[in-house]
Amino acid sequence: MRDLWSYLKETHKPILMYGMGNGADKILAVCSSYGIEIADFFASDGFVRGHSFHGKKVLSYSEACEKYDDFIVLLSFASSLPDVVERVLKIAEEHELYAPDVPVAGEGLFNLEYYEAHQSDIDAARALLADERSRMVYDRVIEYKLTGRVDILMTTAGGDDNTKSRFDYSSYRTCIDCGAYNGDTARELIQDCANLERVVSLEPDRRNFKKLSAYAENEPRVTAFNCGVWHENDTLSFHTQGSRNSSLTKGNGDAVSVDSVDNIAAELGIGHVDYIKYDVEGVEREALLGSAGIIKRDAPDLLVSAYHRNEDIFALPLLLHELNPNYKLYYRREFYIPAWDLNLCAKKGE
Repeated sequence: MRDLWSYLKETHKPILMYGMGNGADKILAVCSSYGIEIADFFASDGFVRGHSFHGKKVLSYSEACEKYDDFIVLLSFASSLPDVVERVLKIAEEHELYAPDVPVAGEGLFNLEYYEAHQSDIDAARALLADERSRMVYDRVIEYKLTGRVDILMTTAGGDDNTKSRFDYSSYRTCIDCGAYNGDTARELIQDCANLERVVSLEPDRRNFKKLSAYAENEPRVTAFNCGVWHENDTLSFHTQGSRNSSLTKGNGDAVSVDSVDNIAAELGIGHVDYIKYDVEGVEREALLGSAGIIKRDAPDLLVSAYHRNEDIFALPLLLHELNPNYKLYYRREFYIPAWDLNLCAKKGE
């Protein structure tokens, strides 16, 4: 067995990258480390304005097809928009196309060497999953991570048995939203939870928080804090983007207060928590550790993003089982290329 990077290193076909930006930079860095040469860059027809990327003129897709008889495409951007995904799949019908898996946060690469080094933990996490669909999603996402094959990835999303179907929103009274963005999750909870009394929304990005707080001013059930989620009270650096991708970072950045969910709930006098969502751009492990008291005491339903770091897919189920072995763990994935929106759902067992 070989992974995508080993295959690309051996191929004699020209390799073109579809898209530019931060994702392309990450993929280029990996290609460089393997000695993989990128022949050209292209964008969709109608999106080329004569610009260059890494010293090469960006081609349109039509120009790329005219220049090369046969080539490999590396998709270097993320999307869940149906029209964009349809365009990607159309190109995949015409050319060999891969969507390389590079981590959103952290270092390293989920290649064959990484898989073999962590196989015991990968197998242990798989054994904790509660149903066959979870195991299917888990297996195929890992296969995708190794191969970059979009056809494998597309089998893991969609259908009625999705993330939301794992939860009984009618039973929730108190919810905590870690990584609240502009209040989109709070809006969904208010719509879905007939008995909702309170949503505590935690958002460290100051621009996102401005939108969140404007919403919370007119919604008495929402309590908003300009705060990041961590395993303890501290002040960290934060890379502010004013989007869903803002994240805690090392080195330079805006100073931001962080605290544990346990501390915040105690300060607010919350006696019981029914549901917690974690989408905190790569610090899910620290956020869960900072919720250990509530997880052990209340066993709230949990929705945890499990795709930001290489290890999240197996390390987060293992951590949750350690914090509360009574949880049933499920994997569900929403429609996205690459393997984003992979959600670990935890529910207290009967």
